[in-house]
Amino acid sequence: MRKTTLILPIAFVIVIVALSSVFVVTEKEKALVLQFGKVVTVKEDPGLGFKIPLIQEVVKYDDRILSLDTPELQITPLDDRRLVVDAFARYRITDVNKFRQAVGAGGIRTAQSRLDSILRAQTREVLGSVNSNDILSVDRAALMVKIRDGAAAKARSLGVTIIDVRLKRTDLPPENLQATFGRMRAERQREATDERARGAEAAQRVRAQADRTVVELVSDAKRQAEIIRGEADAKRNAIFAKAYGADQEFFRFYRSLSAYRNSLKGNNSTMVLSPDSEFFNYLKSAKPE
Repeated sequence: MRKTTLILPIAFVIVIVALSSVFVVTEKEKALVLQFGKVVTVKEDPGLGFKIPLIQEVVKYDDRILSLDTPELQITPLDDRRLVVDAFARYRITDVNKFRQAVGAGGIRTAQSRLDSILRAQTREVLGSVNSNDILSVDRAALMVKIRDGAAAKARSLGVTIIDVRLKRTDLPPENLQATFGRMRAERQREATDERARGAEAAQRVRAQADRTVVELVSDAKRQAEIIRGEADAKRNAIFAKAYGADQEFFRFYRSLSAYRNSLKGNNSTMVLSPDSEFFNYLKSAKPE
């Protein structure tokens, strides 16, 4: 009975010690075995690990890709046009031993604080060396790669690899937006005024050219009409002259009949002539011989 009473506590202690000497590392983790604060074993593969109970402790770190969002950062590019930049980074702990030495017991929180300082400093350095138009253009992708490479080189001392850096937002400060929008509106209005002025000038040229063309066409038409009319009159006169030369008496008779027809048009024509007028010579009765 006494042996049983003694064995049970000993067995319980052995089980507790055995369980406390085993730890599990999943595929999402890396682990360090520390003894009095010093790294004894690095466990990077998933599975079971062992440690000395009470003497050694296990510290685990996330082996996945982690995210770090930086607060808004105001930068001043080369053209002195201040911008508000909001960035984020993706990083991974690749050397847990170096990571532990760099951040100590602070862990991820201390590492992110130091990474934030590195990322902000590198963002200021890269974006401060170019113009704001470069930051807002397609060259932005190359600038992000440059920020990532510079930050990654500085983060190696932490046992961390920076995988990517992205600029989420690049805006003007609120106090500068209205002034910038005002300048943009004024510039657009000036361009619109210039376009309208050029359009009015072009329209005036078109109208002037059209008016000139009309005048030239009308003048040419009148000239050709006068030429044709003159030629027709010349032909008519030539015919009259020929007819007059062929029989002068008949020609005078014909002209008198035409004059009678033109003067006696209508149903109520009245003519007042002197008795000895020659107008109706051809209508007078011939005197008997």
